[in-house]
Amino acid sequence: MSAPRTTVAVMALGVSRRRAIAFRARAQQLDRAPGSNDDCALLDAGVQDTGPDGARWALVARGADALAATPDALSLAWTLRGAPHAYRTHDLPAIAAATAPFSDADAAKRIFDANRPLKQAGIGTCDALRAVATEMRDIVRSPTVKGELSRQLTERMPEPYRRYCRPCDAVHLYEQPFRLAALQAGLRLQPGTSPPVLERIPGMRPPLFHHSDEPADPRFDVVRATLRFHGPTTPAMTAQVLDAPIREVKERWPDDAVEVRVEGEPAWVLEHDVDELAGAEPTDDVRLLSAFDPLLQARDRDLLLPDPAARAALWPRLGRPGAITVGGEIVATWRPRTSRGSLAVRVAPLRALTAGERAETQDWAERLAEFRGVTPGGAEFSD
Repeated sequence: MSAPRTTVAVMALGVSRRRAIAFRARAQQLDRAPGSNDDCALLDAGVQDTGPDGARWALVARGADALAATPDALSLAWTLRGAPHAYRTHDLPAIAAATAPFSDADAAKRIFDANRPLKQAGIGTCDALRAVATEMRDIVRSPTVKGELSRQLTERMPEPYRRYCRPCDAVHLYEQPFRLAALQAGLRLQPGTSPPVLERIPGMRPPLFHHSDEPADPRFDVVRATLRFHGPTTPAMTAQVLDAPIREVKERWPDDAVEVRVEGEPAWVLEHDVDELAGAEPTDDVRLLSAFDPLLQARDRDLLLPDPAARAALWPRLGRPGAITVGGEIVATWRPRTSRGSLAVRVAPLRALTAGERAETQDWAERLAEFRGVTPGGAEFSD
């Protein structure tokens, strides 16, 4: 892999924002009929499991029968940004290889302030993560609550690995090394547990950050996945998604990434996606997306929502709402309202909604209530 290739401007495909959004929505399968499949392409990249509806609702929005998924089929693991993500269970060995830090420099960036004491002690970052993963594997022989695992790790690991936590009023491991080491130790999260419970992944031999020099399986490669599901994109935005140094991303930029121009600005897509991007047209598919849906995780928020006021409404500092999309275009925000066992969806349109779009939103509000196991209260529009 190499740095992005320089392409003569007149030869680069020029596409509108409208086509770019339509392409991304299709890549993320936001055009599939509900219940059409029990799988989803986004599971190659992982679906973040954050918020009350988590990864399973994101899969439902993409036509997957997520409620029927069992631990044999889907697993949760801490990976990118230390966040829990859903993956196919049988893919976890390949995911562990693909999501591991590229280098010590990459690992240092991913664990933030936890790297400073390690560096001062002369401990390499990947070596440190390997040491944490080794101990985690030894401790978790049966399902173990995070707090108990943390307690035992704190007893085993030396000073550079630990910190005083003011909220807990206790000394324990830094959070990011703890999270990033778990999958490398062959551990997954039990779904629906709070506090989290970790358990061994059946049949998985823990890599413990020991990887060959071979590149990750292209299907799970994290740089390719960002181009595949969030393209057109750039190395800088990809680095933000991965919490990786830009230099590391550029070194691993795919040779088959092709430069295009989105509203005149350079971006890249995988070569086999160029024709689809060039002909992408928006659909009228309505979706009700949770606040941390993969579509909303892209870093080019000005492309997703050009209006600054709308962006501020969708991505506030605290308490994000969800989004309602039509063909990938964000047309409204929504927040839940619960009352006496029923769930209503309060909708704040960002543009005028058609009668058909309102009816589809009502349907999705009812699906969400059924998904949560409560009485549907419908959608309430603020305009």
